[in-house]
Amino acid sequence: MPIRWIILSLLLATSGSLQARDFDAKAALDRATEFLRSIDTKGGYVGMYSLDLQERFGEARYEEASKDQIWVQPPGTPSVGKVFLRAYKVTDDNRYLAAAVDAGKALAWGQRKEGGWDHRVEVDHMDPKTSLPQRKSGHCTFDDEISQGALDFLMDLDRVVDHPWLRDSIRLGLDFMMKAQFDNGAWPQWFPLRGGYHDYYTFNDLAINDCINVMLRAYRQYGKAAYLESAKKGGDFIILAQGKRPQAGWAQQYAPSDEASLSSPRFPAEVQPAWARSFEPPGVCSAVTGRNIRSLITLYQATDQTRFLKPIPAAIDWLESSKLDNGKWARLYEVGTNRPIYGDRASDEKIIYDYEEVSRRERTSYGWQGKFGIPATIQRYKDFMSDEGARDEPKRSAASQPVSDTLEKRVRNVISSLDQQGRWITNDMIKIGTFVENMNLLCDYLASRP
Repeated sequence: MPIRWIILSLLLATSGSLQARDFDAKAALDRATEFLRSIDTKGGYVGMYSLDLQERFGEARYEEASKDQIWVQPPGTPSVGKVFLRAYKVTDDNRYLAAAVDAGKALAWGQRKEGGWDHRVEVDHMDPKTSLPQRKSGHCTFDDEISQGALDFLMDLDRVVDHPWLRDSIRLGLDFMMKAQFDNGAWPQWFPLRGGYHDYYTFNDLAINDCINVMLRAYRQYGKAAYLESAKKGGDFIILAQGKRPQAGWAQQYAPSDEASLSSPRFPAEVQPAWARSFEPPGVCSAVTGRNIRSLITLYQATDQTRFLKPIPAAIDWLESSKLDNGKWARLYEVGTNRPIYGDRASDEKIIYDYEEVSRRERTSYGWQGKFGIPATIQRYKDFMSDEGARDEPKRSAASQPVSDTLEKRVRNVISSLDQQGRWITNDMIKIGTFVENMNLLCDYLASRP
């Protein structure tokens, strides 16, 4: 262990008043990156590693990954690529740019022929010596920001470097997104379509919302009108799928009328709330409603078309009237009665009305009650519609703010918890989520220094 890190550890143990500027945040950034780069898979990463690196997992331990696989689902390879790119911008150190480019290559080579990504991809066929990827065919998903997140990072990278393989990957991905979009403006969970709820019009896990954001971002960056039209079509579906008063919210997923298990006059005949997995009943979803409000505001900002604002007041009225006595919202409300409803993996396709009957595991793993960012969303709309708030520029990010005592304390903790190998260990695992969070914090600090 380098002598300066031994001294640093002693100082941390004996003095809680040291300022973050006395620590070498850049050195910590370097050491953590050097270690992670040493365990990459052709530039890509999975979600979790055992300490001996013999076991690799995706989002959790039940998702094993092979030695030739990388993970796309956040916080996978796109998340790591983004933080490497940010570290490059903060430090101007080309080693971080090289790491970001390698992550981008892994994603471009792991991209399906169709243009999107699965949550995990094989990179055993990846040959850095070839000028363009040789892609494999397969289904692609918009669930959990997988295809959208990969494209978002690649577009970030395209602002910094100029490579034919990168431009080709982005073009293929954006064309895929437009091809996957239904005529009514919605996106499915998977494309090519694979049957069942995977084909439904999907808001759950921000699928449609993230697609809209990517297409708006693509239009801003590349100026192609078709990208803007795609985003606006997504907004048209939000307007179409809204429930009627007094339940003027949105469901997690919708089926065409001929496939829906529910037929309610509160929703348009051609799109009806539908079951997804066996514990996800059809209902009006508070979390989705909050997210759709944010998407509609974003679409109005991009287009100046007031039709995107018109659905919002009724949606807010429903949210405010549906708040629970504990200050939270149920995730789902029964269509028609507006009673809170719940599901449980242990009870297939059974609707539960009493929250106390939901298993303890299910309450924590799925989030059947919560605030879901709704109070902030409502306030955002009110501020946006106020005379002085309607056109405000976004507030400065934390990275442009002066260093705070809280940031200094967190940076000290991050540096001190980095072991001599350059690892942050969480519950005896090397977790990519921890790496990304801590790297961003170090970047926050470095960007805030005078």
